[in-house]
Amino acid sequence: MKQARISVQTNGQGLYEITQDVARFVAAQEISDIGLLTLFVRHTSCSLTIQENADPDVKLDLQEFFARLVPENMTWLRHTCEGPDDMPAHIKSALTQVSLNVPLAEGQLLLGTWQGLYLFEHRHQPHRREIVLHLSD
Repeated sequence: MKQARISVQTNGQGLYEITQDVARFVAAQEISDIGLLTLFVRHTSCSLTIQENADPDVKLDLQEFFARLVPENMTWLRHTCEGPDDMPAHIKSALTQVSLNVPLAEGQLLLGTWQGLYLFEHRHQPHRREIVLHLSD
């Protein structure tokens, strides 16, 4: 088993592709057989997702969907001490995933043709996010 951490600097809400960073980690492990990579984000107001990485409109549409699904103007929310986007960010994180599993073979991620790995930032302010990569071979 191998483990590493990668850091992602965000500049506000959006999807930040991390596929190449993760692929570099996997390639450095020199896996000749099969394995399983677990990604885990160590925060409660962002998440991880596997999404299309060919058309940038997919990212924009996902952001718009989640903004409409979980708006920031819900007056009944109690957890507002960190701003109007904080509790909606926690809700978005709860609706998505903080952990992903990706199979590996011969030192490569077995993602589909149009699939990429993304950190999905749900807060407006810039953040440095940490993702743990755990490889089981």
